[in-house]
Amino acid sequence: MWKIVVGFIVFAAVAMFVIIKGGDNLSMSGEQHGGDASHAPAAAPAASAAKP
Repeated sequence: MWKIVVGFIVFAAVAMFVIIKGGDNLSMSGEQHGGDASHAPAAAPAASAAKP
């Protein structure tokens, strides 16, 4: 029984550490729509340097 309690405390500590260190990049609000949603534009395909 005590192992379950210790495991939960360790898991909670790790989860809180990840949430705190995530800063502004971590959103707990689910899907975002509208102006607040940040989508990176698709990268342009790289042109080959030399075609034989």
